Amino acid sequence: MKTFSVEERERIETVIRSCEVCFVGMADEEGRPYVLPMNFGYEDGVIYLHSAQDGRSIRTMKKNPRICVTFCSDPELICQHPEVACSYRMKAGSVVCEGEVEFESDFTEKERALNIIMRQYVDKKFTYSVPAVNNVKIWKLRIDTVGAKEFGIMRPGSISYKDRAEF
Repeated sequence: MKTFSVEERERIETVIRSCEVCFVGMADEEGRPYVLPMNFGYEDGVIYLHSAQDGRSIRTMKKNPRICVTFCSDPELICQHPEVACSYRMKAGSVVCEGEVEFESDFTEKERALNIIMRQYVDKKFTYSVPAVNNVKIWKLRIDTVGAKEFGIMRPGSISYKDRAEF
């Protein structure tokens, strides 16, 4: 299986923006892992997430705010030979981001974050009621480290990822 590291910021952002769900990983104080699929928004190196005001994830992050967020774009099962199990591979792009989560409490910034999240899914600006904004927990992850890869075998006649405009 060929795997290519991706370092170009615009290619990394293409993978992030192509996803509808990200997976947020954290560890509780006993070191037990906890991973959540979540909706998200992304802008200028910051991942925005939202949730209820309290719950297992919030309690976990208050004790350990380090989280990992992963993205996987357009996974596609491909193979070299349909009768050979080991020739099957998943072709996709992936991004792994790490950092320390912060919770946003400023009302105007929470509205802005909600619009960034909604922009990931629809091209429309929204207005929010005061209770809706006050009752949502906004998470901000300023990305400390990021790793990205394209993986899977290439199709016959395809060219290397650096020469393609998209994954």
